[in-house]
Amino acid sequence: MGTLSPLAEEPISEEEGISAEKGSTFRSWLKNLQLFHRKPNFKVLLSVMACPLSPVSILPKQSLGVASSAEYIIRQFRATSGCSKMETNPTKSMYVAGRVAVAGKHGATSATSFSSQQGSFVMWQMSPTKWLLNLRVAGLHVSAGSDGHVAWRRTPWLTAHAAKGGVRPLRRALQGLDPMTIAAVFSAAHHITDKQIDAEECFVLRLDVDASKLSYQSDNTVEIIEHMMFGSFSERSGLLLHLEDSQLMRIQYCGGQGMYWKTTMSSWMKDYEAIDGVMVARSGRSVVKLEQFGVEGEKMMAGSMIMEEKWIIDDVDFKVSGLSADFFIPPEEIKT
Repeated sequence: MGTLSPLAEEPISEEEGISAEKGSTFRSWLKNLQLFHRKPNFKVLLSVMACPLSPVSILPKQSLGVASSAEYIIRQFRATSGCSKMETNPTKSMYVAGRVAVAGKHGATSATSFSSQQGSFVMWQMSPTKWLLNLRVAGLHVSAGSDGHVAWRRTPWLTAHAAKGGVRPLRRALQGLDPMTIAAVFSAAHHITDKQIDAEECFVLRLDVDASKLSYQSDNTVEIIEHMMFGSFSERSGLLLHLEDSQLMRIQYCGGQGMYWKTTMSSWMKDYEAIDGVMVARSGRSVVKLEQFGVEGEKMMAGSMIMEEKWIIDDVDFKVSGLSADFFIPPEEIKT
C-alpha cells in the first residue's frame, strides 16, 4: 500500500485473484476486498500484522516545565529497562531473532478458521529510524526497512513500496525489545488511568496522533480519521506489559460510497530478561482485529477478521559487529 501506517495495512484478497501490478495502491485492493460473509484470508491479516510502524516519529523531547505523572512513569521505565546502558553503547545497534506462530478467524465469535502457521523473523536496527525486518510464515516472505529517510515494505503479492507519513520506528521494536525507542515514543503521552494487566497493577499512558500528522498520512481517497496508542507500564517493575493501537480510516471508492476500516492491535509482553544490562521481553502475543463497515447500496454492511500471533525471542545482541548504514539501503524500486 502507499502508506505504511501502524494499522490497516495493505489488505489484499487472494481469493478474488487480484494481481498486484507495479504501481498498484492500497485503495485499489480495498476496492475489491470486503470482509462481509467471507472466510479469513491469511495474506490479508499477515499484511496488517507483519511489520507495522509506530504511529508517530521520534522527535526531540520538549520540556513541559513542570514534571507530569507521565514523565515520572517514563523515568521509572528508563531506570529499570536499561536505557542508560544503551546510551553508552557507541554502536547503538541491535539484532533480534525469534519464532512466531499465527492463527486467525472470521468474525468475533467463530472458531479458529485456519490452523496455526509457524514462522520466524530477524530484525536489525542501528537507530529507531534505521532498521530492517525479514519475516517468514507458511512459506511467505515479508520484508520491510528504513534507511532513516524513507520506509518501505515488500510482500510476495506486491513489489517494494514506500511509506507515506514520514519515517517511523518499527512497532515490533516497541514490543519489549528496544527500551530507548519505547521511552522516546511515549515521551509525548499522557497518563490517563491505572488498570490490571495479567493481575499486575499498571499505569496507562495514551498517545494521540494529532490532526496535522493524520492529514500528512492521508490523501484524497484515504482519510485517516483517528489514531492512538496505549502503553501499560507496571507499577512494580516499571516495564511495558501491554501495547495497543487503534486506527480508524475512511476509504472513498471511485464512483461509490465510502467504506470505513478500523484496525486494533494489542500486544502483551512477558518473560523479561536482562541481556547486556537491557531488559528484553523474551515472549509475548499480539491480537489484531480488522473491521470493515459502511453502507452498500441501501444496506448497512459489516464484517471482521482476527489474527493472533505468539512469539518467542531466541537471540538478542546489542553489539552487532560490521553493521553499517549500507545495510539499510532501500531496494532498487524505492530508489528509482
